[in-house]
Amino acid sequence: MMPRFIRMQRAARARWRAVGCWLLIALLAVSVAGASDTTLAVLSAADLAKVISFGPWPAPAAATADSSNRVSGNPDAIDLGRRLFFDPRMSPIGYVACVSCHQPDRAWSDGKPRAHGVADLMRNTISLANLRLQRWYGWGGTGDSLWQQSIRPILDPREVDSNLGQVRRLFVRDPELACAYRKVFGSGATAARSEDETVLVNVAKALAAFIETLNTARTPFDDFRDALARNDFTAAARYPVAAARGLRVFVNAGHCADCHDGANFSDGDFHAVAPPRRDVSLAPDAGQLEGIESLRASRFNLLGRYNDGDAAVNASATRQLRLDDRARARIRTPSLRNVAVTAPYLHDGRAATLREAIQHGIDSPGGAEHDGKQRRTLSAREIDDLLAFLATLTDHDGALRPHSTAPDSPLWRQCAMAPASLVLSDEHDRSHQIKLEADQGLSRSLHRPVGIESGSSTIDHP
Repeated sequence: MMPRFIRMQRAARARWRAVGCWLLIALLAVSVAGASDTTLAVLSAADLAKVISFGPWPAPAAATADSSNRVSGNPDAIDLGRRLFFDPRMSPIGYVACVSCHQPDRAWSDGKPRAHGVADLMRNTISLANLRLQRWYGWGGTGDSLWQQSIRPILDPREVDSNLGQVRRLFVRDPELACAYRKVFGSGATAARSEDETVLVNVAKALAAFIETLNTARTPFDDFRDALARNDFTAAARYPVAAARGLRVFVNAGHCADCHDGANFSDGDFHAVAPPRRDVSLAPDAGQLEGIESLRASRFNLLGRYNDGDAAVNASATRQLRLDDRARARIRTPSLRNVAVTAPYLHDGRAATLREAIQHGIDSPGGAEHDGKQRRTLSAREIDDLLAFLATLTDHDGALRPHSTAPDSPLWRQCAMAPASLVLSDEHDRSHQIKLEADQGLSRSLHRPVGIESGSSTIDHP
């Protein structure tokens, strides 16, 4: 069964085809009035109809709980996840946390070409926004759930460099966190050796519950789209003419909408990208091929025992994954919402500006010949117009994302005076080895509790 948001996206495409007739009438009315340089006049009836498929926003699917995560949408889990997101104590060195790479004043990214935690990584930090709308996670699709993908940076030796024992010790030494954990997950957290991995997974699910709330707000484009949807052409005409011309390029000559489709401006799929031309320090990136191999081998995927939902339904796409060399070097399409404030761009950060990223799209394998059509070329003015359109996909907050590190919530009021007896027993505190294979074939022994099934997985920045 296909995910709900994909079904909704296909339904939206059918709707914009159906509304083409009345939009054509509106377009003719504008043309007859002689407004050849107005917002509506620069777009064809088909263009105007296509606009409808880029909405509505917020997307209804973003409010749907993740069936694989029993605490998805749970207010207490969100509060716990928020606290853990900013807490550096999961890192053995004590100063690396999720927020180290995903900073609220940088659009939940870090502004660097490639991520850096404990050490350098090979990929750009993805902005944490609208992730509930994704089917696959990471640039290469190494995760089939947001909570599974949240485990990866915790254990990656180049990111947080943590281990199962280190994560559990958070709830050994902090009565307030121990109280919150028990309220969110019940009485299942114990100090038994076999429970360390469960604690790690639950931490990842709390983190995912919080990250799901990091959604971008409405934009000038959304106002334009909604005005068209309600036949308010006076309001639609307020949209900048340059942005409208850029929208025309986006849909037509640029072929951008072939991949950046739907309300989130991403088809969620994987596409070939041009190799870097200047930075010879970058090793070849296997992209989705490596992601598929890693995901299938992971015991944390939706086919495993930590899936809280019906695997027959929510794991069908994972079950159908097959290794195919055609997936080599294919990279997941990122969302374009707030794209103007998330530089640098592309999976390896090679584009310092949005203009460079557009040029990359022209130079990419799909740009040379798109579905047998003529080579994709854009003039300087078309690129300027495209930039004007992309700027209208930025919400009011831009790079300065609204957030609170310590909200006054019922959970923390209840746990503020938690007695020391609520912490997990430290009687069996110990270290065990787990092998985790990192990007580009690197490997590292991490802490692993005895008795847990082994298996390597490729690290992919979330």
